[in-house]
This record gives sequence, C-alpha cells and structure tokens, in this order.
Amino acid sequence: MYITCLDLEGVLVPEIWIAFAEASGIPELKKTTREEPDYGKLMAWRLNILKEHKLGLKEIQETIATIDPMPGAREFLDRLRAITQVIIISDTFSQFATPLMRKLGWPTIMCNSLEVAPDGGITGFQMRCEQSKLTTVKALQSIGYETIASGDSYNDLGMIKASKAGFLFRSTDQIKAENPELAAYETYDELFDAIKGAMV
Repeated sequence: MYITCLDLEGVLVPEIWIAFAEASGIPELKKTTREEPDYGKLMAWRLNILKEHKLGLKEIQETIATIDPMPGAREFLDRLRAITQVIIISDTFSQFATPLMRKLGWPTIMCNSLEVAPDGGITGFQMRCEQSKLTTVKALQSIGYETIASGDSYNDLGMIKASKAGFLFRSTDQIKAENPELAAYETYDELFDAIKGAMV
C-alpha cells in the first residue's frame, strides 16, 4: 500500500512568505527553508520582523486570499489521488493553509498552528511534532504504508530520503547539487510519471 507525501509551498502553491514580503514591502521576509534549514530559527526571525512592523495574522491572511495554486497543481493532485493516497505534509500553519486547501479541492494536510493574541498579533507557533515531515513519514511506514515523497526545500530532505522513493521538485540548484542522488523534476507530468513508476 502506497501513500504519497507532498510538500505544499513551492510544490503546489507559491511561497506564502515571499508573497507577503512583496505585498508588505519587507524584502527580509523572502527568506524560506530553501535558504535556512533550521525552521525554528527561521520562524523566530520572521515573528520578530512582524512585531517590529506591527503586522499580524489579518495582514498575512489578506495576502493569502490573493494566492492561487500553481498552474496545473490541482489537476496534478486530482490525477495523483486517482492512483494513490496523498497527504500534504507542510511546516506551514492551519491559519494559512485552509484557504489554499479550498482552492486545491480539500486534500488532506498535516501542518502546524500559530499562537495568536486577541489583537491578531502572532506571538508564537506550535509545531505538531519534532521534524514533522520525517516523523510523519516514519509513522505512516509503521502502520504498513510504503511512502513516496516530494518537496523542494531543506526541510523536505528527511522525508524524501526516508521514503521508498523520493524526488526533488522545482528545487534550488544548490539543493540539487548537494543531493545528486535524488532525481529532480520541474513539471507535474514528470513528477506524476516518477511517482507512478515507483509504485511497483
């Protein structure tokens, strides 16, 4: 029995923080897990910038409302779900992801949660578990699934390498160069064929 585990941002939807950096005019917020492997450090840095600029959940959600899935992403998901179970495993937050899941046809997502003050300020975040992507893949394997995984960033490498088959998708040249053993794809058709081919 197979289950495919996909990253969200950079794979199915644009990077939320990059979109918000552009909308807010704060270029520092463009840094993502493509550049900073330590997610806790990255989020603490982001929250400090939001506090400095007096920005909160409302402003970020207004930007998210303008984001659409990448061209072809929903069709890719629909094709994939016709041949295998699919779970999106993301380090984003439920407060960010819900509108995007609606646009993707409500796929299953496992993500984290923000701590939000009554005034809308983001005061912290709750990770679902340590190394959430790798931990989730190992948990799925422990209940009898063979996992296939794909993502674009440093925080996806654990689940990709722990799976029966794993692929980079629209990743950076640096990540591809550092992980030459991983097949890397740029189109949904290529990724679909690779996932289908791994299910043997």
